[in-house]
Amino acid sequence: MGMSVPQGGARKGGVAPSMNVTPLVDVVLVLLIIFMVVTPLLAKQFWLNLPKKDDTAKLSPPPDDATRPVVLTVDERGVIRINQTEVQRGELKERLARIFAARSDDVLYFDAEDEAVYAVAVEAMDAARMGGAKTIAVLTEKTGR
Repeated sequence: MGMSVPQGGARKGGVAPSMNVTPLVDVVLVLLIIFMVVTPLLAKQFWLNLPKKDDTAKLSPPPDDATRPVVLTVDERGVIRINQTEVQRGELKERLARIFAARSDDVLYFDAEDEAVYAVAVEAMDAARMGGAKTIAVLTEKTGR
């Protein structure tokens, strides 16, 4: 808060206070910019539920070969496979849509090698979600390949 003192020898009205709002406006604008930058980053969420180690005994085994589970695999070279059949990235969504249209469950098992490129793995999971997979189960232990 600033004050203005009248010039001259006579005191007519005394000290007249005046408010300086410039620092307040500066702080509000900085906060507005911070919230505008941070808000789009908060909207992107991907929930991942991994089984706990002691829950493995309670899980039911996967279905038999008649209703074989759909396993999406990404290897270190970026090759995408559905049940060991190589699939091009462009046709992954359409292939999964056809597979899930013929099945009663919409569960996809996802397995990526440790050295797989992260962007390719996430792109494959996005394509699987767009292809009709309602549940994506991430495999956490190595299978016997």
